[in-house]
Amino acid sequence: MEFDTIAAISTPMGEGAIAIVRLSGDEAIEIANRIFRGKRLDEVPSHTIHYGHIFDPENGQTVEEVMVSVMRGPKTFTREDVVEINCHGGLVSVNRVLQLILTNGARLAEPGEFTKRAFLNGRIDLSQAEAVMDLIRAKTDRAMNVAIGQMEGRLSKLIQSLRQELLEILAHIEVNIDYPEYDDVEEMTHRVLIDKASHVHEEIKRVLQTSNQGKILRDGLSTVIIGRPNVGKSSLLNSLVHENKAIVTDIPGTTRDVIEEYVNVRGVPLRLVDTAGIRETEDIVERIGVERSREVLKKADLILLVLNYGDELTKEDEQLFEAVSGMETIVIVNKTDLP
Repeated sequence: MEFDTIAAISTPMGEGAIAIVRLSGDEAIEIANRIFRGKRLDEVPSHTIHYGHIFDPENGQTVEEVMVSVMRGPKTFTREDVVEINCHGGLVSVNRVLQLILTNGARLAEPGEFTKRAFLNGRIDLSQAEAVMDLIRAKTDRAMNVAIGQMEGRLSKLIQSLRQELLEILAHIEVNIDYPEYDDVEEMTHRVLIDKASHVHEEIKRVLQTSNQGKILRDGLSTVIIGRPNVGKSSLLNSLVHENKAIVTDIPGTTRDVIEEYVNVRGVPLRLVDTAGIRETEDIVERIGVERSREVLKKADLILLVLNYGDELTKEDEQLFEAVSGMETIVIVNKTDLP
C-alpha cells in the first residue's frame, strides 16, 4: 500500500531544548535530503543519526543546526521510510523547518496519521493503536503499565486465543452435521461445545468487567467535591493537589466556576472537580456556577460531600444528600479543629 509523504511536529509546542519534526513515506529521505547540508541521507545506513544544517534551497540561507535520524522501512513504526529532524525547541525554528519540508513535497499529517499508517500497513492492530494514545495520556504508573501491555499485544493475543477456540467449536459442530451416523462424535461434540463455549463466555465477561477499570485508568475517576458555600471545598482541593489551585476566602460564594485538577491516588488518577457551593442565590454569576455544579454532579463517578463541623444540618444539606442518593459518596466533615 503506497501513501504520500507526511510530516508533522512530533513534540509538544512551546520552548524546550529539542523539538522533533517527523517525516514518513516513500519520499521522506529524498525530501529531507533537499534541505539538509551534511552527509547525503540517501547514502547513509538505516537507523543512523547525522549532524548537519537545514537550509533554504531558494536562497541558500542556513535555517537550523540539526541532528537527522534516517530509518528505512519496513523496520519503522509506520513500516515506511522515516526521517526525524532534531532541532532546537523554539517555536520559530521548528516551524521554519516544518514549512521547508512542506514546501519541498511533503504534506502536513492529520492528527494520529502516523499511528493510522502503522495500522494500515499491518504494523499494529486497532487495540494496539488505541494503546499508543493511552500511553501518551497516562497520568499514573499503573495506567502506563496497562497501556504498555496492550501495546505489546496482550489484549490482541487474548482475543486471538478466544477466536481460535470459537473456530474449534464450529469445527466440532460441522463434524456433527457431516457425520450424524456416528454417535460417539455427536456425544463428544455436545460435551466439547458446552465446555468451550462456557469458557469463552466467561473470558469475554471478564474482559468486559475489566474494561471499566481501563476507562478509569485512562480518563481518571471523575470525583466531584460538593457542599454548601464556605464549607471548605476549595481548601480540600488545594490540600489534595498540594497546590493553591483554588482561591480560598471566608466569603461564601468565592468559587464561581468549576475547577478541575488531576491527582494520583495509589495509581488511580482522580479527576478532582471543585464546584461552586450549591445554594439558592440571586447573584447571576454565582447562579450560573451553581447550575454548572449540578451538571457535573450528574456525570460524577465519585462524590466528596463536604459538611461543616460547626454547623447544624440545614435544608440545603439534606437536598444534597438526596441529590447523591444511590451514587458512590464519601462524606467529609471539615473544620473539626474549630469550636
